[in-house]
Amino acid sequence: MTRTAIEWTESTWNPVAGCSVMSAGCTNCYAMQMARRLDAMGLKKYAGLTRTSGGRTVWTGRIRQDHAALAIPLRWKTPRKVFVNSMSDLFHPSVSGEFIANIWAVMEQTPRHTYQILTKRPDRMAGLVARGALPQLPNVWLGTSVENAAVTHRIDTLRGIPAAIRFISFEPLIGPVGPVDLAGIDWVIVGGESGPRARPIREPWIDAIHDACQTSATAFFFKQWGAWGFDGKRRPKKQNGRTYRGQLWDELPPRSITPKQEVLNR
Repeated sequence: MTRTAIEWTESTWNPVAGCSVMSAGCTNCYAMQMARRLDAMGLKKYAGLTRTSGGRTVWTGRIRQDHAALAIPLRWKTPRKVFVNSMSDLFHPSVSGEFIANIWAVMEQTPRHTYQILTKRPDRMAGLVARGALPQLPNVWLGTSVENAAVTHRIDTLRGIPAAIRFISFEPLIGPVGPVDLAGIDWVIVGGESGPRARPIREPWIDAIHDACQTSATAFFFKQWGAWGFDGKRRPKKQNGRTYRGQLWDELPPRSITPKQEVLNR
């Protein structure tokens, strides 16, 4: 709910806490570790949301809807990019449709902010949008996570959802995704996994995604190598950095940049 170091956004807003494992990309989820620490610090919002299994921290599947947090973006006067639910998945089946609609209402009331929603459950998002429960808003970007070829069907689901901006987060990229079709996708984020149990990322996997972005004129953002460098060696994340093909890639969707921002970016 504060400023964040995540490279592709500016703030996080967490009206929902808690989740459950959906696919292989969830195995080392940073939010599980963070929820455990926040619980240990005595934050009631995160109490009982994780447990220990086989020496790992995992979600219990419990979800907590924080009604008090709904008003937070209303108090932010300066426009900002907001990652919605960095500590959960807004479209988890245990989050009520009514609560999601309440979140949508806040985003509609604050057009000065740009909201970035990332889910591993785009099918539920598609269903709610199709029923008219969630109107298309010009300041709301809709995205899905894809970690390997096993879940690329999420891209097709997202492509069918009306949105101001559609984006894919290939993070953590833990396997090749194959010849993906990025038509209708405005923005792609790619990143490796971090942490002591991080799985490696390989440069050819990134190459395939980058080339697909070139084909479809999709903006490409390379977030990080993570715990494994371009040479396949493990080292501290900071040493691996964010350079890919000899440069930084911080592209944003062209339609998301206002004329004023274009001047500032020159």
